Amino acid sequence: MKRTILAALAALLLAVPAVQAQKLNKEAIQTKLSKSDADIADAKKNAKAATWINRGKAYYEAASAPVKDVFVSMEAMMLKLAVGDPASVAPETLAGVEYEAWKYPYFTAYLSDGKVATFVGADLFPGALVKAVEAYSKAYELDPKQAEKIKAGLKSVSDFAIQQGETLSRAGMHAAAADSFELAYAAQSSPAYGEKADGMCLYNAGLLRTMDGAANPASFVRGADLLNRSIESGYTDSDGNVYYYLFHCYYGQREKDPEALGKAKQALLMGIEKFPKSERIMDGLINLYTSEEGVGDPQDLVNMLEQSIAANPESVDLWFGRGRLFYKLENYDESIASFKKVVELKPDLFDGFYWLGTFYAVKGDAMQNAMTTTNYTSQDVYDADLKAVNDVYRAALPYLEKANELKAGDANTLRLLKSIYFRLRDEEGMMDKFNYYNPLWKQAEGME
Repeated sequence: MKRTILAALAALLLAVPAVQAQKLNKEAIQTKLSKSDADIADAKKNAKAATWINRGKAYYEAASAPVKDVFVSMEAMMLKLAVGDPASVAPETLAGVEYEAWKYPYFTAYLSDGKVATFVGADLFPGALVKAVEAYSKAYELDPKQAEKIKAGLKSVSDFAIQQGETLSRAGMHAAAADSFELAYAAQSSPAYGEKADGMCLYNAGLLRTMDGAANPASFVRGADLLNRSIESGYTDSDGNVYYYLFHCYYGQREKDPEALGKAKQALLMGIEKFPKSERIMDGLINLYTSEEGVGDPQDLVNMLEQSIAANPESVDLWFGRGRLFYKLENYDESIASFKKVVELKPDLFDGFYWLGTFYAVKGDAMQNAMTTTNYTSQDVYDADLKAVNDVYRAALPYLEKANELKAGDANTLRLLKSIYFRLRDEEGMMDKFNYYNPLWKQAEGME
């Protein structure tokens, strides 16, 4: 019976005739906006909070009306039921991704696998959301007792601006998306909102400006301002990427601003101090110090970390960062020494054992590569060098074994284990180990 009812419902949905065109009464919205303009021009009405609340509602409606019936992940059938048949359907590529573009009079939906992946609405009334925020803020100034109503309006504006930022970002419209996130923050910053504004909005806006900077260098300037404001607001992402993107914004200005390189360096130094494990920040520092004259000696980074470790020798993060730094400098012995300290301080940390084993393997690779460029004239010397290489690879095994205990099924760990055991297969018991780990690696990689 249940299946019959569901089938009947499905048939009913299919039987409903699709609306022939998107319905949006632009003239009616414009009439509301014109009335609002007349109301605030009237001295008596201008002094009433209700006038400004209504104005905020009118401008919010003006901004949101084109896409109010659309949402991400909406099924194609539901889209048709909600707004009718599109005026046209054609393939279109956005940000390197191909979609099926459904064009309507006031928005375009981009579908993938039969669902709305993103959409872009027409800007029928430019600046509408900004005016909505201004109106709600004015209403609060006139009558703080209306805070509950005003906050609800501001929240609607903020939520819509965040949604718009996300959809524009997916469409590759980075500058416009950044403006939307910045506007969301402005709505939350109004005294009427009653809560601390979310610095993530500024972070997202800054990130998007960073992405836009390659095509529009002026966005680097704007991005730096937004990211600095996000940091000042107390926000930072869990990986410290805000400092990495701030570095890129300053670095992108280096040809026009003589102080930009110094600011870029400072952004990374602030970031690595707070996030010493960040590979992105460390990579940025190494690249900056090695590619730009006058920025500094990479030894400065080593000294900085050594001083931090001297002040806090039990910090796993600092030892982790030290190991990553020496890896980038191709000093594998110091990388290994650093990660031995990591696993000593935190013997249940998968990353510590995995990277320690990895650095032994990397050192072995470097020694093996050096052998290939050596013109040997003595078999004894060759055999001694080969033994030294194999000793280094063998040293990686207990750490990788431990990593596999802590995180069974990790494909990268299993790949290293099976590769090293295969290399040492002529030694007693090593081929058995290879035969054990190779199937596990294939399984982890989805090969069987």
